[in-house]
Amino acid sequence: MHQFPKDFLWGAATSAPQSEGAALKDGKSPSTWDKWFEMEPEAFYDQVGPENTSNLYEMYREEVANMKAMNLNSYRTSIAWTRLLPDGKTLNPKAVSFYRAYFQALIDNGIEPIINLFHFDMPWWLMEKGGWEIRESADSFAYYASVAFEQFGDIVKKWATFNEPLVHIECGYYGDAHWPRVRDFKRALQVGYHTMLAHAKAVEAFRKAALKDGKIGIILNLSPVYPKSESPEDREAAKWADHLCIRSFLDCAVKGSFSEEFIDMLKTSDLLPKTNEGDKQLFSKNTVDFIGCNYYQPLRVQAVSKEMKATIEGPQDLYQGYDWPEKQINPHRGWEIYPKGIYDIAMRLKNDYSEIPWYISENGMGVSQEEVFENEEGIIQDDYRIEFIKDHLVELHRAITEGANCFGYHLWTFSDCWSWLNAFKNRYGFYRVELEEEYKRVPKKSSFWMAETIQRNGFENVER
Repeated sequence: MHQFPKDFLWGAATSAPQSEGAALKDGKSPSTWDKWFEMEPEAFYDQVGPENTSNLYEMYREEVANMKAMNLNSYRTSIAWTRLLPDGKTLNPKAVSFYRAYFQALIDNGIEPIINLFHFDMPWWLMEKGGWEIRESADSFAYYASVAFEQFGDIVKKWATFNEPLVHIECGYYGDAHWPRVRDFKRALQVGYHTMLAHAKAVEAFRKAALKDGKIGIILNLSPVYPKSESPEDREAAKWADHLCIRSFLDCAVKGSFSEEFIDMLKTSDLLPKTNEGDKQLFSKNTVDFIGCNYYQPLRVQAVSKEMKATIEGPQDLYQGYDWPEKQINPHRGWEIYPKGIYDIAMRLKNDYSEIPWYISENGMGVSQEEVFENEEGIIQDDYRIEFIKDHLVELHRAITEGANCFGYHLWTFSDCWSWLNAFKNRYGFYRVELEEEYKRVPKKSSFWMAETIQRNGFENVER
């Protein structure tokens, strides 16, 4: 029997922009996603935008009832900055009423809310000024955070500042999957710096709020980095990938500083972001209480095919991806399935980060055209998801037995949600959302397996 610790948090995760809908309702202002869809609806799969997503704004009571039926004891979502403070300054009372009712419904049903402040939904009014490229954004975020703590801190005890800061940087500033779709590494690093500055200022606001039993963390996608070989060149590439994708955020959030080796590399290539006096002290004083770890797949790298440049112009000059021939692939999403990665990142947090408390804040698999797995009773037979969860939980359990300070596991996601440009192409949930039937929720086979697992606080050993 794989038995998990007493009071282990079993749950699921989503975000405001991917689940709430009501994007143009009750005073909410547009985010970058709302504006992007308005300008280029053809960029989104099946031209499905953020206006309605999973309609949770109207259906949260039903959603919470389904969570209770599944025995969930915790749930992570986010607040929409654009709903709470539509112009960045003025409190929206309808937003306060909605979130208080939503969070209280969770609590009344024995489900602890873990509330995140930013999940890629940059307000358009701030984006027009420069978004995370301008230092003002950090102060705007800190103000928003302080308002959220004031309005909901009496009922919400666990908070997070950002979800996956690497992603809005990587996809928006050296990729095309998030707005503003530019490719500029120096600007990307400035965005990264201001994001972590905003994080530290929000933590500072949280400490000043002095919420009873309150804890604050950050949600990071921690993909362990594996070199192609043990050659010095491949190991060097892995070191820089680790610096850029993991340590830059983790060191700052947990240790309160950035690696000097990383700073020196940026300085040599004239990539250092603009800073102000006092920033170092702000970072050092405002470290987190816990880490949320989003784990989907590892990062496999090798040395760049040419000699490393003396001056770096982008990640491609530090490392390049490696296609491991033995990998198992989720063919629908194209991501590698590697459960042992959860164990490796758990040991990293234990050994290198002072055994900081942490939890799996996201893990899961997206599958397209899930309706082909529907049985005669209309239930999706997602045995592949059960196997995926079970295999990852085995590795997580191994890590916990070896001293990993992990307090929970959340699947992405509870009900199928809107996935940015991919919309509803890939389905991730325990519950199916029928878009053509007024967002009707239908449990999948995995929901019944997970309900039993939570009830037993574990599952029988897996034989392979």
